[in-house]
Amino acid sequence: MSGVKYPHILVDIAGGDGNAFAIMGKVTNALKLNHVSSEEIDNFRNEAMSGDYNHLLVTVMNWVNVGSPEDDEDEFFEDDLDDEDEFFEDDYEEDDYEEDEI
Repeated sequence: MSGVKYPHILVDIAGGDGNAFAIMGKVTNALKLNHVSSEEIDNFRNEAMSGDYNHLLVTVMNWVNVGSPEDDEDEFFEDDLDDEDEFFEDDYEEDDYEEDEI
């Protein structure tokens, strides 16, 4: 994602019932773990708290990449498919596979 201040930092903000403080805590911890300066972290927190909840989310997405590691792996895999592999996605139908009963 272009325009992200720290694109190498991936933060999963899911869970925590969308609690603004939990989201800020996750991002703050990720910034600390990636050796971002205290002054820069304070800048993030001040910007994030300068508006409403939507402003917080936009600020988070401007500072770090948001998602889960699984999302990142899927994106990598999909980007690496070549034309020969794409037929599987088109030919796959859920009815071809039956679920095992327990």
